[in-house]
Amino acid sequence: MSHVINFESQQNDPAFANIWQELKWRGLVHVSTEETELEKLLAGDPITYYCGFDPTAPSLHLGNLVQLLLMRRLQLAGHKPLGLVGGSTGLIGDPRPTAERTLNTKDTVAEWVGRLQGQVRRFLSFDGDNAARMVNNLDWTAPLSAIDFLREIGKHFRVGTMLRKDAVASRLNSDEGISYTEFSYQILQGMDYLELYRDYGCVLQTGGSDQWGNLTSGTELIRKVEGKSVHALGTPLITNSDGTKFGKSEGNAVWLDGEMCSPYTFYQFWLNTADADVVDRLKVFTFLSRAEIEALGQAVAERPFAREGQKKLAFEVTSLVHGVEATEKVIAASAAVFGNGDLTVLDEQTLAAATAELPSAKIDADGLGIIDLLVASGLSDSKSAARRTVGEGGAYVNNTKVADPDAVIGQDQLLHGRYLLLRRGKKNLATVEVSA
Repeated sequence: MSHVINFESQQNDPAFANIWQELKWRGLVHVSTEETELEKLLAGDPITYYCGFDPTAPSLHLGNLVQLLLMRRLQLAGHKPLGLVGGSTGLIGDPRPTAERTLNTKDTVAEWVGRLQGQVRRFLSFDGDNAARMVNNLDWTAPLSAIDFLREIGKHFRVGTMLRKDAVASRLNSDEGISYTEFSYQILQGMDYLELYRDYGCVLQTGGSDQWGNLTSGTELIRKVEGKSVHALGTPLITNSDGTKFGKSEGNAVWLDGEMCSPYTFYQFWLNTADADVVDRLKVFTFLSRAEIEALGQAVAERPFAREGQKKLAFEVTSLVHGVEATEKVIAASAAVFGNGDLTVLDEQTLAAATAELPSAKIDADGLGIIDLLVASGLSDSKSAARRTVGEGGAYVNNTKVADPDAVIGQDQLLHGRYLLLRRGKKNLATVEVSA
């Protein structure tokens, strides 16, 4: 993820004049502290706000992307972001609904902190009057002794209130239970907000609505210790219109790291969005205007077969995360695989991602006759069927028609020195990897 987002092109967007109403229109407000006060606060002088990301994995995922884009919208409206990557809370882990997290080593967490900081930086501007700043809660947690933590912070939390938090309550009612380590997580997050309030004047924390208990632990701590009211905003958990969990691809999270989820796979995830979900996704995950989104919504309703909304959604989000150049490569790869482009210009990673779900086979270098290739790849059941395919003009190697049933593919035709893309007819595809 190397490209730099152009903030200047969006800073004069009239949508950011009333950022609170813009967030509501985009469906980004599920729960908050006092709405009238928060809208007034966001319409006034620039405030400092923060969102935290824990390094419990080496990459952020689509759920985190909601928060990153929310932070960016608030910054474009003139407010000052703090990007917190939790070097200390990442050592503990936010309680999951079902079971304890596996504790990672300190070295692993430290490495992941660096990786996540790099991802967060991609979505914020660190220049100008409202420049973003990165913070790490290990900086104020590590020097604190257990006794000081209990005396200065722990005394302000009531166990009854902590037990009623959704994440804690669900774990208490499970067979797994909850350890004191994860039970203490909400105290640490509350302390983060207090520290950022004291050091930076931070008065707003954002997060997913499933984090509401942790968000309010901070607002309550500041009220008790400092006698001040601060705010929290919880975004809705995004689900698909059919009720399934959003952001999962065949059981795996859709990561923002291109090595963990290739730009091609990422693009295809958005391209496969259901018609019923497209408009909502455009509102949350793009910076397109209301007029543009409404026009795309109309196109989806009137011409669903054209998939205009999905194509625009996939392009915009993939460009935000991986850059325009990578996105254009992905689109070119998709076209090339299905016969409408030059396969030789695709880099090996993009080619591998674009063909990952196709049938594949491995053969020796002496098996490059077109008939053998069609049979080995499974595109033809037998040599006689393969000959019929060639004779009928339906055999292609790397998008080039092969008309001679005795043709042998040369080594110079191998993509990246070892791959061939075979096609029978218009839609039957397979790949072959040639061993040396």
